[in-house]
Formats: sequence, structure tokens, C-alpha cells
Amino acid sequence: MSMDQTVLEAKRIGVFNCSIHCTLSEAAARMLDEDISALVAVDEDGCLAGIITRVDLLRAWQESSNWRSETVHQFMNPNVVSVTEEVCLDEVARLLLEKHIHRVVVVRMTEDGMTRPIAVVSAADLIYHMVNES
Repeated sequence: MSMDQTVLEAKRIGVFNCSIHCTLSEAAARMLDEDISALVAVDEDGCLAGIITRVDLLRAWQESSNWRSETVHQFMNPNVVSVTEEVCLDEVARLLLEKHIHRVVVVRMTEDGMTRPIAVVSAADLIYHMVNES
């Protein structure tokens, strides 16, 4: 495996997501159940709307005494760094470093212009590929 392979070649397709209308309690439980640090937030059409992380959940807990019933939409980050499936892992590494982020969402553009999340590539994924590079 090399850093010039595309995200599609390197990553299993599939993404843990939740609706923007999901409660933070539901999102937190899903993160715990799946042992993940973030969920991709999607709108009613299944399109990328944002990302909610463990840090966002902590912020909600600090800011709202009723955090459990707040929605993902209220605390998610709508400014998601995304890449298309043809992008190389080297470019993902550059984005993570340049933007000081932990993950990018891989999206597929549909014919009608919709942005569908299909995978997430994290810094941990890149470290895995670095260690296992042949």
C-alpha cells in the first residue's frame, strides 16, 4: 500500500452517520456502541450536512443543561472538509495537517448534484497505511 493510492482503494466503503435531527444522546450512544469519535451528519436526502465529534458532545454538555435532547444540527460542524473518491492518501495527509483536523469525509457526487458521504478517512487510517506500506 502506498500513499499515492486513492481513498477509494484504501478505505472500505461505508460511513457511520446520523440525521441532523438525531438527539445528542442518540449520537453519543452510537459513538460509544461503534467505538468511533465522530458521526457524519446527513440531511433528509442523505446528503452531507456536517460532522459531530466527541468534542462537540463535550461542548454541548458544558453549554446546555438539557444537552441530551439537543439535536445534532445545533452542535455539529457544518464546515466539513471533504474529498472525492479519486483523491490520493498523500493529499488527505496534506489536508489533515494544513487544516489541523483529524478526518475528512469522502463524498460521491450524484448526477443531480447531491453530495453523498461514502467513507471517512482519519489520521489513524493514514498511520495504519504508513506502518503497513510495502
